[in-house]
Amino acid sequence: MQRTSRLKRELHLLTTEPPPGIMFWQNKNRMDDLRAQILGGENTPYDKGVFNLEVVVPERYPFEPPKIRFLTPIYHPNIDSAGRICLDVLRLPPKGAWRPSLNISTLLTSIQLLMSEPNPDDPLMADISSEYKYNKEVFIRNAKQWTEKYASQQKRASKTPDEEVTQSEASTPKESAISQKRKANDISRKGKKPCLDS
Repeated sequence: MQRTSRLKRELHLLTTEPPPGIMFWQNKNRMDDLRAQILGGENTPYDKGVFNLEVVVPERYPFEPPKIRFLTPIYHPNIDSAGRICLDVLRLPPKGAWRPSLNISTLLTSIQLLMSEPNPDDPLMADISSEYKYNKEVFIRNAKQWTEKYASQQKRASKTPDEEVTQSEASTPKESAISQKRKANDISRKGKKPCLDS
C-alpha cells in the first residue's frame, strides 16, 4: 500500500514536473516497470545524445532502491556493457547510500550528474577509467563516437523506445574495436566488479 501510493505521487511529479533533461513514463502501464530518458549534458561527450534507461521498482520500495540500468549503450567508466551503473545511491548500506527518503527523481538526477562527472576511482570499466584518467582526449573521442552511434537524436527520431538497441547487443564481436576491447576486459575481470552487490 505504501509502495503504491508513493509510486503514484512520484510518477505524477515526474510526469508533470520532470527534472531538466529527463523524461519519464510507465512501460506497458505497469507501475513497477518504468522507463526514463536522459539527455546528454552540454559540454560533455554525451551532448545531443538521448539515453534510455530501465527502472524496475522492487516490492520493498522505498526501503530498497530501484534497479536502474542503461538500455542505450554508453561509453563511461561507471557504466558497464550490460548497462549497470556504479553509483552509491543505487545500493543499500553499508556499501551504498540509499535511504527511503530518496526518490526516483533524485536517482535519475544523480545518474545525469554522473554522466557529466564520471568517478574513475570507483569504476565498473577499468580500461575506460584508465583512459579517462590518463588519456582524456581519447576517452572524449570514444565517448562521442558511441554517443553518435547509439544515442544520436537523428537515429532516435525513427525509433520508438521499445526498438532501442540494448547494451548487450552493442558488445557483439561484429562491432568496432572499442566494443571488442570492452568485451575482452569484461571477460578478464569476472568477479572483480566492486560496485555490484552479490
